[in-house]
Amino acid sequence: MFRSTRVPRPLRLLLALFALLAPLAAACGKEGSPPGKGPAAEKLPHYQVAQGFSLPGSRTWTRAKKRGYLVVGVKEDQPYLGEKDPATGTYAGFDIEIARMMSASLGFPPRTIRFRTIASANRETALQNGQIDYYVGTYTINANRKKYVGFAGPYYLAGQSLLVRGKENDIHGPQDLDGKRVCSAAGSTPYQRIKADYPKAVLVAYDTYSVCVDNLLTYQVDAVTTDDAILIGYAAKVPDELKVVGRPFSKEPYGIGVPHADTALRLALDDALQARERDGDWKQAYDATLGLSGVPAPHPPAIDRYPAS
Repeated sequence: MFRSTRVPRPLRLLLALFALLAPLAAACGKEGSPPGKGPAAEKLPHYQVAQGFSLPGSRTWTRAKKRGYLVVGVKEDQPYLGEKDPATGTYAGFDIEIARMMSASLGFPPRTIRFRTIASANRETALQNGQIDYYVGTYTINANRKKYVGFAGPYYLAGQSLLVRGKENDIHGPQDLDGKRVCSAAGSTPYQRIKADYPKAVLVAYDTYSVCVDNLLTYQVDAVTTDDAILIGYAAKVPDELKVVGRPFSKEPYGIGVPHADTALRLALDDALQARERDGDWKQAYDATLGLSGVPAPHPPAIDRYPAS
């Protein structure tokens, strides 16, 4: 007779979260049914495709027009923002909806998008090498990145915060991180900020935040740090085990990354964002995705139409 062995609770939680978040190795996906516990397909907006749209001044747009579809870089492990269903390869979330509405505004049916998962550390390279046409994935606009890529937007304003275990009582903000193991994504703005401003924290870096969360649940790190929008999504998955603490301690304006020299594409996306915010598509997309975390839609930030460098 075989005896049933009970899996320890921390391991069961890890396995459950991993089943929700773990991506497949494949780098591209097609439109379809969203992931389980994600946005409901019937509540997602349908974006009107611009007819007769032309942008001859953009090499990126011209190349995409010839191939017949856009290639968009995204994240795949961020609940309610950019998340990939490991069973179907389908992407869903607020960033995914931003990518889809931009596609429609540029004259490409959103169903034709080829999504490609790009890690934080590889975003600039992917845009510079033409691997993707634009990038929508919690991509903070800052002066250093503007040296290498262009940014449309911002389309959302987040702030860096901390995710800890539900029973954690010693960490309430970044001032409590001395000697604590803190995990973030390699190459990310949050990682650099902790390194510069809180040098007594013990930094741990991985390519994805989902690995950081796995390590948090299994007591290998004490906190995960990134933008509050991302952390709220993770906490909403397992609210009894994870929580976001303290107030945001930065401002993270999310932009759409484009090739540095393609000013025509950048400005066209600025126009598209403004139009989608005005006609209600932006709020409808938020409510159907990131809004499921329980945080109501904020006012969209002002678009920064900076001059070409």
